[in-house]
Amino acid sequence: MSKSIEELKSLTTQIRRDILRMVHAVNSGHPGGSLGCTEYFTALYGKVMNYNLPFTMEGKNEDHFYLSNGHISPVFYSTLARFDFFPVDELKTFRKLDSRLQGHPTTHEGLEGVRIASGSLGQGLSVALGVAQGKKLDGDKSLVYSLHGDGELQEGQIWEALMYAAANKVDNIISTIDYNGQQIDGSTENVLSLGNLHAKLESFGWTVLEEKNGNDLEAVIAILELAKTETGKGKPVVIILHTEMGAGVDFMMGTHAWHGKAPNDEQLDTAFKQLYLEAPADY
Repeated sequence: MSKSIEELKSLTTQIRRDILRMVHAVNSGHPGGSLGCTEYFTALYGKVMNYNLPFTMEGKNEDHFYLSNGHISPVFYSTLARFDFFPVDELKTFRKLDSRLQGHPTTHEGLEGVRIASGSLGQGLSVALGVAQGKKLDGDKSLVYSLHGDGELQEGQIWEALMYAAANKVDNIISTIDYNGQQIDGSTENVLSLGNLHAKLESFGWTVLEEKNGNDLEAVIAILELAKTETGKGKPVVIILHTEMGAGVDFMMGTHAWHGKAPNDEQLDTAFKQLYLEAPADY
């Protein structure tokens, strides 16, 4: 059954709790970007994307999603579990030996919802474009979605893929850039400035949309729905989605420090008080 906006907003809080609980349990993982992308994943799986359960790898005549910046696996895993791809209880195996929920998504253990191994930055767009072209060849009218970090755009393969998509009129893809301005070593501006990203993407032949409120669930749903109306017009579509790294937890926001660091017991307790739910689901 489709969830209401209020139910989805509550779910974003639960997903954030899942993210923190997972990385805290093993003192390992990437909470910052995961927290920042929670509204995107909730919007995508809760309102925007057309998919079927049980999950199949081929996914014919349904939309596909490809996570390129695979280090934000906690938000991906929590979203998949909360939308019934696999049991929520499995989240407690995150990053443990023999788990299907490794630090970066993998495919060899058959985790439902994951179609590619990812985390080697720069590769996801190329994969998503190949799938999008395959769908066209099959007469499959569904869409392909991909997500990328802004720091990931420092990889040259991304720009080759951007050129390829426009040159080949791959117009059944909606790629999103998580533009939080932070990466592992500092701000993207200081490490390697992206300059006028909107203008660059347009010059590469993409239809470019931009949303400044990437942690407002309704705004994210709206920009994704708008992007869908721009598909099928001969140009690939990209969304620049401005988010806040660590969104929802005040001491994690506005800094790259929580890119890949787990909270301790006291910090987890503080975060949970900020992410209060009347009856939080546990795993």
